[in-house]
Amino acid sequence: MSVSTNRFEHHVVVINEEEQYSIWPEGKAIPAGWRAVGEPAPKEQCLEYIETHWTDMRPLSLRRALADDRQPAGASAPPSQEEIPAHGR
Repeated sequence: MSVSTNRFEHHVVVINEEEQYSIWPEGKAIPAGWRAVGEPAPKEQCLEYIETHWTDMRPLSLRRALADDRQPAGASAPPSQEEIPAHGR
């Protein structure tokens, strides 16, 4: 298998269930567990997209576990804005 170094070749940004990003050559089957985000673009544009969107490198499962650890035993997450009555805002 040869690796292309053509900077004009298009790629697709892909993301997995852990919200980790990568790029994949356009036209190649995306591996199981990954899905395309956006449209095919030049490699540099894909990398720029990843740099602006993947701001926390920790896997989603780790972020959730750490968030759960911060909650006191028996406590629930704070309510969303939709759950707060209008008079309580």
